[in-house]
Amino acid sequence: MAQQSPRYLWIGCADSRVPANEIVDLAPGELFVHRNVANLVVHTDLNCLSVLQYAVDVLKVQDIIVTGHYGCGGIAAALAGSSFGLIDNWLRHVQDVRDHHPEELAAAGPNAADRLCEINVLEQAFNVCRTTIVKDAWDRGQKLAVNAWIYSLADGLVRDLSFCATGEVDSGKLRQEALRKLTVG
Repeated sequence: MAQQSPRYLWIGCADSRVPANEIVDLAPGELFVHRNVANLVVHTDLNCLSVLQYAVDVLKVQDIIVTGHYGCGGIAAALAGSSFGLIDNWLRHVQDVRDHHPEELAAAGPNAADRLCEINVLEQAFNVCRTTIVKDAWDRGQKLAVNAWIYSLADGLVRDLSFCATGEVDSGKLRQEALRKLTVG
């Protein structure tokens, strides 16, 4: 059997309703995948960082796609401040995102959970950009883009959140512009 050589790394939610390969219509071997609750990229998560490092340094993926989804139970629990035990420690990261964006969430009104799903994806894509793995790849001149997407369980469509970072752009400014676009349209 041939060695895998995917072009893409998908960082997504562990939710069973979000099948990465089916969503992007790619065959096995074309998409390297990491999944966890609420599609988080935490700088101390050695599992996620190991997947990221292998994908970037060994497989030489060209695109990292951080994908969240509407109707995420982890996001809803973090927004509500619900308690479920051990998972509460993991969801604290989403609560931090929630706490840093009170105006955007208040402005979303009854759609606050959907807005938090979107904001969380942008924050996690920004976290990918800030890893030493991605920064080192960009410094080497490696062709690598970090993208932020959101998936709708209701209609099966993916929405680009206007975040595509490369080594040539300021990912912080890109994140701010993408957040602004969320609130105006």
